[in-house]
Amino acid sequence: MTTQQGSVGEMIAQSRDVLANPSVPTFERYERRGTLSSAAIYVGIAAIVSGLLGLITSFLPGPPAPGAGGFIGGFISALVQFFVFTGLIFYLGRSFFGGSGSWDEVAYTFSLFTAPLIVVGAALAFVVSLLVWIPLLGGLVALLGALASIALLVVQVYYAYLAVQSSMNIRDPGRSALLLVISFIVTAVVMGLVAWVF
Repeated sequence: MTTQQGSVGEMIAQSRDVLANPSVPTFERYERRGTLSSAAIYVGIAAIVSGLLGLITSFLPGPPAPGAGGFIGGFISALVQFFVFTGLIFYLGRSFFGGSGSWDEVAYTFSLFTAPLIVVGAALAFVVSLLVWIPLLGGLVALLGALASIALLVVQVYYAYLAVQSSMNIRDPGRSALLLVISFIVTAVVMGLVAWVF
């Protein structure tokens, strides 16, 4: 599949580099190689993979899962959340933090780590769902899954911190962190309102 700027295969190679060599210069190497639409395609593919794993999980023993409705809702929610968050990073970063990047740069930069981490998180949840029902092992699997989820969140925050510095050219650590926190809070409120309305 080809996006406006290149193939998904090229984006996967860029993601590998970003994930293996996390730094502002690594992000800067790729920030202008894609657009908002190529970021949406990449995150959308990751959301589909995640949704399919969730759909398969819904057929496993255990509490009832949302099934196909959950797949569609999860896909739409992932894309909306991505657009809201990166849009806030761009808008707030330019308006209040002296940033100079474009929304294309922000979205593309964030997609390079967000998409793979969506898939890793979904795979982790899938494995935990498969193993949690094994007697005596289930509790340990659930605990390890929770710890791995926390570690994944910490990693995602770290990559986001570097991506803000790169895509918005905000090098001050405090301002970068504050922009992330404000954008996260506003995104959580927006997503909560969307969930409440629908």
